[in-house]
Amino acid sequence: MPAINVSNLCKKYPKFYLDHVSFALDEGYIMGFIGRNGAGKTTTIKAMIGLVHHDGGEVSFGDVDFQKNENACKQEIGLVLGGVDFYPKKRLRTITNVTKRFYSDWDEDVYASLLKRFDLDEEKRIDELSAGMKVKYALVLALSHHAKVLILDEPTSGLDPVSRDDLLDLFQEIIEEGERSILFSTHITADLERCADYITYIRDGKIIFSEDRESFLNRYLDISGKVDQLRPELESHLIGVRRHRFGFEALIPAHLDLDLSQYTTSKPSLDSIMIHLERR
Repeated sequence: MPAINVSNLCKKYPKFYLDHVSFALDEGYIMGFIGRNGAGKTTTIKAMIGLVHHDGGEVSFGDVDFQKNENACKQEIGLVLGGVDFYPKKRLRTITNVTKRFYSDWDEDVYASLLKRFDLDEEKRIDELSAGMKVKYALVLALSHHAKVLILDEPTSGLDPVSRDDLLDLFQEIIEEGERSILFSTHITADLERCADYITYIRDGKIIFSEDRESFLNRYLDISGKVDQLRPELESHLIGVRRHRFGFEALIPAHLDLDLSQYTTSKPSLDSIMIHLERR
């Protein structure tokens, strides 16, 4: 059963249109949501959970329609949006005591263990935390009420490499039993290559691809060669060509029946795919 099912989600602004966005994520998996700044990631997430009013489409969590059962759905969602912002002079304990009143399944044991894992002190004020520690605290709140779906917007932003690594380990633990799922947007695509099962790529408000990670990576090859090897019959197939005085670099669809033995080719990273697709 899909943990998240987004169908034809639309939102129109004067200079931006979220255009019939559709994707689904099954229970027990992690989906990375990628795209450049302004592509529509945050707008999609906010429209999914009612933080902005959408103009069309449907969103369900499990088999429950969000619009018809918003309060019930929100009990099952753990949410962390980018730009975490709490009352700066309040202590963590105070914010937690307010937050947990909204969740019928709040778990003090889970909360305490996550505080310890992330080395967070409840007696500290928000303005005493670093940007990375604020993200960790937001994650603690999101994870402490047995949410079935975690929706995270840039959750690893601002974290040092060790904390990021710990967080990705936690993501894997969360989905191990197959009952919880994670959707998270990020610009740190190396994190997705480590833990994401699926990739959804949005550009200019439209979903370009939404599929398992390996299928997404296997769509293309990185290709490079010398200047005199950039012939018109090859260039017509290339994506996001970058020329320099020593030659060229580009992306090429992997399924083409072309002899590429004279070129240097390799499996691309998510970074490489995004960069070249955005150049096209």
